[in-house]
Amino acid sequence: MNILSLLVIIPLLTITGILLVKDARQTKIVAAIGMGLQLIVAFVIVYLYIGLRKSGNTDEMVLMSSFEWFKSLNIYYTVGVDGISVAMIALTATVVFAGIFASWEMEDLKKEFFISLILLATGVFGFFISLDLFTMFLFYEVAVIPMYILIGIWGSGPKEYSAMKLTLMLMGGSALLMVGLFGIYFNSAPDGGELTFNILEISKITIPIEAQRWFFPFTFVGFGVLGALFPLHTWSPDGHSSAPTAVSMLHAGVLMKLGGYGAFRVAMFLMPEAASEMAWIFIILTTISVVYGAFGAIVQKDLKYINAYSSVSHCGMVLFAVLMMNKTAMTGAVIQMISHGLMTALFFALIGMIYGRTHTRMINEMGGLMKVIPFLGVAYVIAGLASLGLPGLSGFVAEMNIFFGAFEHPDTFHRVATIIAVSSIVITAVYILRVVAILLLGPIKDNHFVGLGDAKWYEKLSLLTLITGIVYIGMAPLGLSGIIRESLLPIIDKLL
Repeated sequence: MNILSLLVIIPLLTITGILLVKDARQTKIVAAIGMGLQLIVAFVIVYLYIGLRKSGNTDEMVLMSSFEWFKSLNIYYTVGVDGISVAMIALTATVVFAGIFASWEMEDLKKEFFISLILLATGVFGFFISLDLFTMFLFYEVAVIPMYILIGIWGSGPKEYSAMKLTLMLMGGSALLMVGLFGIYFNSAPDGGELTFNILEISKITIPIEAQRWFFPFTFVGFGVLGALFPLHTWSPDGHSSAPTAVSMLHAGVLMKLGGYGAFRVAMFLMPEAASEMAWIFIILTTISVVYGAFGAIVQKDLKYINAYSSVSHCGMVLFAVLMMNKTAMTGAVIQMISHGLMTALFFALIGMIYGRTHTRMINEMGGLMKVIPFLGVAYVIAGLASLGLPGLSGFVAEMNIFFGAFEHPDTFHRVATIIAVSSIVITAVYILRVVAILLLGPIKDNHFVGLGDAKWYEKLSLLTLITGIVYIGMAPLGLSGIIRESLLPIIDKLL
């Protein structure tokens, strides 16, 4: 059995195990063991990948496996990874593992909750390892659909509205994406050969430019909806605000990364000529996303909405960097996906833990919490400093690569867009420091908060798992950036 397939099999076996156990305690233990094993397998894959590269393996994809699904349409279950894929797999496994422990005290329908959460994760893992467009789309749908159930049943506030809005927007994006993928498929054999969904095979031919001009926008926008591309981002803040803690962690930390990953792995890699022609349109939209998301965050009073709009800004930065189409910026895009995945999952975990104690998410109702919950307070400061790009943390590494790469373009258009996007750093610093000051510092506003308990063991395990990743990337970025850069070369060569 190919080790990559374990990333799909282990979650399915974990779901089966949860179905067989009797009570909530056993459900938690099975979910934790299953996702702990998944985390180990993910890092074994990273280790194997690094070993193969050091031994001289220069294949575009490694650890590949393939078997036929539908012969008549030439659809295969084809999997394989490069440096970008293994980085995203490690991110997903880390966030899912942390999400299990962040949901340790989930009370209502615990078994059903963990099954839905792990099913979502199964779709994400399958997406990142797929090299067949049809299979990739199938896993994409598996990842998106459970969000409606998770928010609609276990959410808070206007959860039915938020769940429906999110689902309709993402299904609309899926419809656009399906058009784009079938457009690629039916133009995958311009010389009259056999049509294929295989990404590596399609990359070896040139799709007719007329077809690229038609189907690139469908594909890029289809993925862009999930990446919170302006003006199709409005589902994201509502979805974040109503989702339970672990779902917000996976939603922002992992699910939104499918948009950025798919945008360059499929849209730009397979239709490079159209990408070069139309990039300026989407650079404008992503620049708006970056700045608009930051301004949106600065006026919010609800902790979840602040982080939700911050995610719009940071995910917009991913697509902004991808569209710059050079090695430095695109390396920054991948690091930004990983960095944002870790720090936004940390933010949402902390918000859920703070809400569980204070029963409010409104910052003007809180104050002085560092005195009573110091572990959670310090963790929140670390997340905030990573978000505003403090050197030594992952956010700095990502943003410097993005902005240096974007400014490599000598023309006025790219440099003006870069300067505008860079301004988001200042706005981010304002709302992060403002929230930290109001939330954690000063006198305790509500006497009911005096007796609050600090983080419990399972909460500390969840938070420290994420903080470790943020600090490691910030302090030792060269290993990660090296893996990413070598895997970007085939994509860069197609774009140039």
